[in-house]
Amino acid sequence: MVNAAQNNVTLESIVSTVDGWIWGWVLIILILAVGIYLTVRTRFVQVRHLGLALKYVVKNEEDGAGEVSAFGALCTALSATIGTGNIVGVATAIVAGGPGALFWMLLAAIFGMATKYAEGLLAVKYRVETSPGHFLGGPFYYIERGLGKKWKPLAKLFAVFGALAGLLGIGTMVQVNGIYEAAQNLFDSEKQGVLLTLGSGETPFLEITWTTVIVSAVVTFFAALVIIGGIKRIAKVSEFVVPFMAGTYVLFSLIILINNYSMIPAALSLIVRSAFNVSALAGAVSGLLLKTVIQKGVGRGIFSNEAGLGSAPIAAASAKTKEPVRQGLVTMTGTFIDTIIVCTITGLTIIVTGAWNTGADIDGAKVTTYAWQHGLPFHPNVSAFILMLCLAFFAFTTILGWNFYGERCLEYLTGSKKAITVYRYLYIAAVFLGSYLTLDAVWGIANIFNGLMVFPNLIALFLLGGVVSKETKDYFDRERHCLKK
Repeated sequence: MVNAAQNNVTLESIVSTVDGWIWGWVLIILILAVGIYLTVRTRFVQVRHLGLALKYVVKNEEDGAGEVSAFGALCTALSATIGTGNIVGVATAIVAGGPGALFWMLLAAIFGMATKYAEGLLAVKYRVETSPGHFLGGPFYYIERGLGKKWKPLAKLFAVFGALAGLLGIGTMVQVNGIYEAAQNLFDSEKQGVLLTLGSGETPFLEITWTTVIVSAVVTFFAALVIIGGIKRIAKVSEFVVPFMAGTYVLFSLIILINNYSMIPAALSLIVRSAFNVSALAGAVSGLLLKTVIQKGVGRGIFSNEAGLGSAPIAAASAKTKEPVRQGLVTMTGTFIDTIIVCTITGLTIIVTGAWNTGADIDGAKVTTYAWQHGLPFHPNVSAFILMLCLAFFAFTTILGWNFYGERCLEYLTGSKKAITVYRYLYIAAVFLGSYLTLDAVWGIANIFNGLMVFPNLIALFLLGGVVSKETKDYFDRERHCLKK
């Protein structure tokens, strides 16, 4: 007779298999290829105009049309991107693929900045004012309006995947599960406060602790308060929480790196060597490990910064702007902040402290927790508590951001306010349930829906590359002409 534990393993193995198939070489090559293609078509916009993009982040347009400021739109997008991917995702990638995964994560991010730029530009160019002051845009509209009506089924497919990704994957379960893991590790690492266990053996089907119940209830309550308020409340909360918590996280991470500065050169060398699997291993084994490190690095990188996913342009379409290129520049800074800065710092703290290779059976948030406990000059419990707070706020804002994305996808599909209301309550329920699932299961489900979103979006970005190139050239020609006057 098959027991519950065996059923659980079977479910996870199915999710893992589908995840591995979607995030295979085809998708990885497509993501990198589109990023390289757009980099060439925009003449390396992410390198040549990064300074200008950062300037636009804090300098809003005065006469632009939209619902929120450009900074508010960026913070909404960042609220969705700076989340467990920066803490749990980076740790998972490095443990599974080795330090070299960080190299591939950064490489994907560099080209991903051009992808994000194109997404933001196209979102504003093809957005629709569905009612006075209310703008709707994103991949579904730049597929339908940019490529033509015959592509509308692809647009609808993206919207379906986007709504499901928010509801069942990256927006809800992964985030609250990450908060739960950090809280469980801090307050009850031995799981003494077990309330209910389903299944038998070392890996029960379900194990509910007091931490599970408390985390689910608290996160769900506060998420509901903000989500019910809509985009303006989400943007307002994000504008305050995201810069503050990102700054706090970076500050404490830099303290770890300063305390371990002598290990940084060796860590950088290890990252590069591991990226190409320079070792004495046999060819077949070496090739398998190289495949793993690239898959984990690129896959977790996309999960973290969402370049190519098509989510950020949904927020960009709400920005108060009249210049698609300008909003594209602002949008691409999200990848720079999320991956080039935050993920790099996270990865280095994990490597210099040896957290990635302790020999202990730890994963997810526990890896980063180990790095903070052994890298900060504080009591281990204090360090773990600070990290838990950072993770909690990061994950919380991601929950808010992805609710917005899911609602906008549903609005495109149905145009029904009643359907959006139902979605909100289903979303809140999914947040509550996230703590009760296993880490591998929620990450696998999230990766599947992420991958499904990527395909239709990449097709559109590739076919609209000429539009992106023309808009970019026209904008900077106008800027240069104005400067000469």
